[in-house]
Amino acid sequence: MTIADIMQTAPVIPVIVVDQLEQAEPLARALVAGGLPVLEVTLRTPAALDAIRAMRKVEGAIVGAGTVTNQQDLADAIEAGSQFIVSPGLTEPLGRAAIRERIPFLPGIANAGDIMRGLDLGFTHFKFFPAMASGGLPALKALAGPFGQCRFCPTGGVSLANAPEWLAFDPVLCVGGSWVAPSGVVDEPAVEELAREAAALAG
Repeated sequence: MTIADIMQTAPVIPVIVVDQLEQAEPLARALVAGGLPVLEVTLRTPAALDAIRAMRKVEGAIVGAGTVTNQQDLADAIEAGSQFIVSPGLTEPLGRAAIRERIPFLPGIANAGDIMRGLDLGFTHFKFFPAMASGGLPALKALAGPFGQCRFCPTGGVSLANAPEWLAFDPVLCVGGSWVAPSGVVDEPAVEELAREAAALAG
């Protein structure tokens, strides 16, 4: 499965912060049941790697690691069973390591220089981050002009309210959002409903 395949699986990739390991499986179950199988678990908490392991047990889940910032994070995420990797930015060592490991990789970009560095390494699919703070949709439209071969997943400030506008722009294959995976105790029916709403944005 390529990063392009993963990005086209559902219109929203939940950006997940797991504080307690017991939240992982119920959250994954609810999101998958609601139509959002691609799950990005951010490496922001001590429970993150174990959460990836737990979510891999959920049938239909495609589980990746987010907030991967260096080669050690990458190695840890792969060891935990990550099926794809997302980073907030792009460095050459991290990009080369992802290529070496042959794992689908979605590096973060915020400007033309970032995209050019990515293209030099052979990447054409990027996370536009932080999307709203970096100028929102007008900024991405301006960046996409000279880089017509690139496809994007805007993340950061994306919500149910503004996601349709992002998704209506052809170079955007999906968006990343935390609103579908609220932190704390998991209310599975509520999360499933949030996921269903987000999954419906595709059509």
